[in-house]
Amino acid sequence: MAGTDDTVADDDSLFVLTAVLLTPAQFPSVLGDDYVAACAALGLEPYAEGYGLVLGQDSGGARWTVVVEDVSLVAVAIASWDCGMEYDLSPDDRSVVCALPGWPLALAVRAPGVPEPHDPSPDPEGEGPAPLTPPDTEVWGAPQRRLGADEIALQWTAWRGQIDDETAFGTSGDRAPDGGSRAGETGPDVDGGSAAKSDGSGRHPGVRRALEAARAYVASPPPPGRIRSAFAPGGARTLRADGPGWSLVARTDDIAFVLLDEEPGEVMTVGRGPELPGLLKSLDELAVRPS
Repeated sequence: MAGTDDTVADDDSLFVLTAVLLTPAQFPSVLGDDYVAACAALGLEPYAEGYGLVLGQDSGGARWTVVVEDVSLVAVAIASWDCGMEYDLSPDDRSVVCALPGWPLALAVRAPGVPEPHDPSPDPEGEGPAPLTPPDTEVWGAPQRRLGADEIALQWTAWRGQIDDETAFGTSGDRAPDGGSRAGETGPDVDGGSAAKSDGSGRHPGVRRALEAARAYVASPPPPGRIRSAFAPGGARTLRADGPGWSLVARTDDIAFVLLDEEPGEVMTVGRGPELPGLLKSLDELAVRPS
């Protein structure tokens, strides 16, 4: 593999643009509601150790997603890039599991000195997998719902700032007052400057179903990655829980937001109330955490 600043030496070179982890604790949510589903979307076995996904272009500009076993190397590269440091991610060929055509995520960058990003030429024998593609931002479905939840987790402060204390500490499962909020109005990104959806009718039936499904996880733990826990300020944790048709984002010391397949682009607030704290505590105890 070659870094993005290197010269393409041969047709096997890959100009690395970015990388993501595919582990039970951290995986691209666009691929599935849990780690097992995410692996299945790529035709991989859901090994507990996980994988690294390296996204880049070959010397002809074609998009490739290279799956590697060296999770630690990919994690170090990601951490370095997040800190603004340079890191030449060059996994050993022996750690490469497979190379999949296309990218599962939309990238705004491209490798210099090669043609525009494009899908590789089809397998002449027609046996290769179809190219991976990012989700269509013009429609709403499970991938867009999960991407919306990802963005809320990243922009928690902005979203939480839209919710007043009466709503935050009121009845669990109510929608927030206001009525202007939509997730993914400009694609999969959530517009943190809007407010959560409200119709004044109280608890939404889809929110009830999501909370009931989350409670069921406590009695019958779901597949790995269906519940994930990450660091949050003040000793709290940020929780992500997903299930068929719903995604939940919460802080263990605060409220929760729910997104539903049946409510395109809408973000609904689950107030703190008397029941939510216990549910979040139980989910956090079940959650997979980054090592």
